[in-house]
Amino acid sequence: MARISSFRIQGKFQQRLSYGVGLAIVLGISALGFAENNNKVTVEKHAEPVVDFTQQIQPLLAKHCYSCHGPDVQEGGLRLDQSEQAFQQLESEATAIVPRHPEKSELIARITTKDDGLQMPPEGERLSREQIDLLQNWIQQGAEWKKHWAFQPPQKVTPPQTKNSKWVKTPIDAFILAKLEEKGLSPAPSADRVTLIRRAYFNLTGLPPAPEEVDQFVNDPAPDAYEKLVDRLLASPRYGERWARHWLDLVRYADTNSFERDGVKPNAWRFRDYVIRSFNEDKPYNQFIKEQLAGDELDQVTNETIIATGYYRLGLWDDEPADPLLGFYNELDDIVSTTSQVFLGLTLNCARCHEHKIDPVPHEDYYRFLAFFHGLNSYGTRGDQLSNNQTDITGPEISAQYAKYDAQQNELKQKMHQIEETGIKKMSGVDQRRSETRERGKLLKEKLKQHLEPEQFQTYQGLKREMKELEAQRKKLPPRKMALSVRHSLKEPRETFVLLRGNPNSRGEKVEPGFPELFGKTKLQVPEPRKDQPTSGRRRALAEWIASGDNMLTSRVIVNRVWQHHFGRGIVQSPNNFGQLGVPPTHPELLDWLALEFVKSGQSFKTLHKLIMMSNAYQMSAQYSDQAAAIDPANDLFWRFNMRRLSAEEVRDSILAVNGRLNLKMYGPGFYPEISKEVLQGQSKPGHGWLNSSEEERARRSIYIFVKRSLITPLLSNFDFADTDSTCAVRFVTTQPAQALGMVNGAFVNRQAELFADRIIEETGTAHPEFVARAIRLAYGREAQTGEVTDGVRLIDTLIKQHSLDEKQALNYFCLTILNRNEFVYLD
Repeated sequence: MARISSFRIQGKFQQRLSYGVGLAIVLGISALGFAENNNKVTVEKHAEPVVDFTQQIQPLLAKHCYSCHGPDVQEGGLRLDQSEQAFQQLESEATAIVPRHPEKSELIARITTKDDGLQMPPEGERLSREQIDLLQNWIQQGAEWKKHWAFQPPQKVTPPQTKNSKWVKTPIDAFILAKLEEKGLSPAPSADRVTLIRRAYFNLTGLPPAPEEVDQFVNDPAPDAYEKLVDRLLASPRYGERWARHWLDLVRYADTNSFERDGVKPNAWRFRDYVIRSFNEDKPYNQFIKEQLAGDELDQVTNETIIATGYYRLGLWDDEPADPLLGFYNELDDIVSTTSQVFLGLTLNCARCHEHKIDPVPHEDYYRFLAFFHGLNSYGTRGDQLSNNQTDITGPEISAQYAKYDAQQNELKQKMHQIEETGIKKMSGVDQRRSETRERGKLLKEKLKQHLEPEQFQTYQGLKREMKELEAQRKKLPPRKMALSVRHSLKEPRETFVLLRGNPNSRGEKVEPGFPELFGKTKLQVPEPRKDQPTSGRRRALAEWIASGDNMLTSRVIVNRVWQHHFGRGIVQSPNNFGQLGVPPTHPELLDWLALEFVKSGQSFKTLHKLIMMSNAYQMSAQYSDQAAAIDPANDLFWRFNMRRLSAEEVRDSILAVNGRLNLKMYGPGFYPEISKEVLQGQSKPGHGWLNSSEEERARRSIYIFVKRSLITPLLSNFDFADTDSTCAVRFVTTQPAQALGMVNGAFVNRQAELFADRIIEETGTAHPEFVARAIRLAYGREAQTGEVTDGVRLIDTLIKQHSLDEKQALNYFCLTILNRNEFVYLD
């Protein structure tokens, strides 16, 4: 408003000057003074920082203007989500945005008017003074309408020069330090070695280091001691178990289907194991993408690539939908949502019912993307889901033998069925209807004989004996291996239509598979399927495009996720949404540099981990600074390393690790932790589907826990286990009473505290000072500090003398307190 007012004042002043020379002379000095002051105002305005459209203006317009002037509604002919229309003349013949002329822009006039009938926004809170100034400054600066940063290819950048060049150990440090120096800030000091080894261990393996491993690292004088540590952890099989869990969060992994019955997804665990192996083998990310999206369409189809297609079968499945057609499209929507968000950081699912409200994604783009998956069949039908999602991966010889038995059994079943139908036709109408229900078997046993000729019944009995003998022979074969997977994918996919308002019963125009328009004119090439090829090849075409090093989003999205799990948050803090309502990157140049380096390295995760972990930025301490906190309270500039609470799995696994009971057995079906009867009562069928596992199995790592969507293990749930209903890019980190109650009173933690005490007694005996010191060392990886041993001994003595506990009980309770200290569940 300051700029508009100056124009108006200047106009009135010039009008008064025209009244006569005398007035001009009288006011001459004042005129010169006014012009001088006005020029100063103009200079000051131009000295303001350049307004960033994508980070400051576009989100403002989206929040306050798109509902009336966006993709669905254009009141007054104004559309503000597209540049070519935002600058056009309106129905009123005014122009909403006139670059460099806020006083001529109808947009500014409407948001500043005092007339309630004309003011915009018409309802709700008006724009703040700061928001109005922002829009005015943007228009005054030229109203540059930039393309959203994520919708442009990564730019090749050179790491910036810094004043403190000694701190720059890797190019990552240069990008971080340059931003800090701009704000007059300095990075925190380096972390001590105990902190650093614990950080590295938990980051890469999800487990604490043993005291002996800490000592070895702390006392290693070699200059490459830390690098050797990182290499050793990346080579550990524990690495794959930790980082697989991050991926499983993204692809909504669970072992059951959800909804009322929450039935089991047979063999889902094979997909979990596939992901663990892929990380441990350092499988290139582009290959990892192709196997999951099109493992059954690749040139070399293996058991591993078949298992990878279980990706499509991990989502929710309603085995009794009210509207089967809508249910099928909901399954496809889950695939579109997960694929676009996980691999591309795009919320294409927002365009299912209409044009995307924020991003340039037309309604048609959603259905073009869906068309890639329209050859997939539903997860299944109730009682027959196995036919669509289980593939035999036993091996050619054994599979051939099973196929032979299957064929013989089917032939016998057909013969038996013909005889059964002959008898049923002679039964009463009531019994005929009964034969069409689950009572068929019981009916045949009771009444079939009396409705058949003796010879027919004799033949029937002979067929039953043959079936029994066949089944006995079949049981002698090695167990059949089945994989949750894409079993049937149509060679000629269904036609795809735009569904008006997302309603499958309201078809619009037909569309063909295609990539979102925001990627530009990328030509889709789907080779004609070979005669022996059972699928269309569409999903492979999509996978090749997503996995390409030239895709402008794929590498950015994945390096951001890796950064997120190392530093506690991504460079883009909305890792599943790189669109215009996502959080802009704090270090866009660093993000692009990492993305291009990742592609250059052959898309190796382990190379990326090492690149990040060798930086001084990663090795900083969490030391607090009043000066830095005042300037950057959220630590967006990474002036220190953020303190981190352990994840749900890390809490449980660490308890088992420090008490020495952790079972490191890898792979195989999930196990069932013990859950109280009270919790099991919360199911529609109490305890249904929750089996018993041995104590040895229950000591395995948490990634191998059977994930039942309607019954998440309480300890994991308390510590913010991932939401399994949809892709989970960021877990909540809460502090709530159930955590303390579970850790202090829960049966699991109390039992593990007893075992913790048993371990220490085996190692040190029951002498209280040595017991306390060893407990601290095992749990926190450091030596006990001055006074800690004394306090611990005093607590044990108090429990014995004042609370009448025997010595073992007192030691158990002391170990319980050790597991309940913040230092156990927080790093740094």
